Amino acid sequence: MSTSERLIESTRELLWERGYVGTSPKAILERAGAGQGSMYHHFKGKPDLALAAIRRTAEEMRATAAGVLDGPGTPYERIEAYLRRERDVLRGCPIGRLTMDPDVIASPELRAPVDETLDWIRERIARIVEEGREQGQFAPSLDGGEIAAAVVATVQGGYVLARASGSPAAFDAGVRGLLSLLAPRPA
Repeated sequence: MSTSERLIESTRELLWERGYVGTSPKAILERAGAGQGSMYHHFKGKPDLALAAIRRTAEEMRATAAGVLDGPGTPYERIEAYLRRERDVLRGCPIGRLTMDPDVIASPELRAPVDETLDWIRERIARIVEEGREQGQFAPSLDGGEIAAAVVATVQGGYVLARASGSPAAFDAGVRGLLSLLAPRPA
């Protein structure tokens, strides 16, 4: 792995663990095993490197979500696959974590990939809900945008509850509850 790749990957890990404020250039260099001038040779500084890391994390998150949301199955089964996919629940969401960081939220440039990713997931789920409504799988009164917001809120809130309790049980309970509310109507 090249030095710039090690810097990006180290920054991704540190942002997930510590957030932007808690990620120092020194910690990035130590984690990457890179020399002191390496960051400034490849990037303009911490904000530039953080943006590259956030973009990479956002791309990876969208690809993972697309893998299940665009996969086989009924609309309900695809939403269920998204909610039940393998996650490191106690570690939290690498993108959701950034929404709690005041420096990321204050920077339109750093916040953009976070917003774009959450918007992409909501839009994709909303389309799947609309598809399910058209097929008669979901009630005609369901609003795709509202259900998509509830799915994302369940996932992000589930991370918070799991981390607070030290157990994935709260996350799993939220997923089961939402899925029971979305369960297809009998034919």
